[in-house]
Amino acid sequence: MGKYKILIILMIFSVFFLTIACGSDENLSSNSNTMSSSNKLELTGTIEIDGSSTVFPISVAAAEIFREEYSKVQIPVGISGTGGGMKRFVIGETTITNASRTIRDKEVEIAKENGIEFTELAVAFDGLSVIVNKNNDWVDCLTTAELNLIWDQGSTINNWNQIRPSFPDKEISLYGPGTDSGTFDYFTEVINGQEGKTRADFTPSEDDNVLVMGVSGDLGSLGYFGYAYYVQNKDKLGLLSVDSGSGCIGPSDETINNSSYSPLSRPLFIYVNNSEVKREEVFEFIKFYLENGAMLAGEGGYVALPQNMYSDGLKEISKYR
Repeated sequence: MGKYKILIILMIFSVFFLTIACGSDENLSSNSNTMSSSNKLELTGTIEIDGSSTVFPISVAAAEIFREEYSKVQIPVGISGTGGGMKRFVIGETTITNASRTIRDKEVEIAKENGIEFTELAVAFDGLSVIVNKNNDWVDCLTTAELNLIWDQGSTINNWNQIRPSFPDKEISLYGPGTDSGTFDYFTEVINGQEGKTRADFTPSEDDNVLVMGVSGDLGSLGYFGYAYYVQNKDKLGLLSVDSGSGCIGPSDETINNSSYSPLSRPLFIYVNNSEVKREEVFEFIKFYLENGAMLAGEGGYVALPQNMYSDGLKEISKYR
């Protein structure tokens, strides 16, 4: 056989083996992609959340970002207030409830009666914000004693100059969370000394956006709600500092986190039905929520917990897989 024929045969074999090799690489690549695709969880189902309007922005952010990856999972988030959400949660109507206070003994008993076992998970720090109209130019700080004078049960304060003689002769209008709100419970306890103890003649709402509209449209107004709603609406509202005996301190990431904004700093929670965690979509959502807790707290306008608290929460909830 001539040397030219040998060269031609070698070239043919080279092309043949190169083609096989390329084909094998493509097959490997195809198989790898298939494996990657098959390993990805295909989640479906509904995770119903209700409760606190204060925690609402955090849970909504979690739901929206989670659904970017798992669009077939439906996650409706309601705002019936902490009390309203607990009423549904303890009878098994919801998977998760948002709460701006801890669960009450009575609610625990109802949950037991209905066979509902749950886990409490802290998700952020909040500082209740005392707000006034943006054009209010006579006050930038109130003491806790003055807040009590204004908000306590039986209070007859109806004019700003009844609080301090230096304040103008201006009618005061009060706005606050409704009685199903954990924010209402917390504020009345730390300011008035008893949960639920308050004057009745104020404009209440479980929807903080209603309170924003009320205060922003009324020059003589005074109200309170969670820090996130002030941050979202600071162009429409004035924020007051609070003096509990250590000088006037306003809510901020730093003062809420170190509790110097006292006594209006508090943790925020979600409560999870343990039996629901066995559902893959629920576990993956809670896992996402806690692994990204600091980011979600920031998205909601609140202060993140130390990372170990989120990690501890994930370890606890993983027991119910």
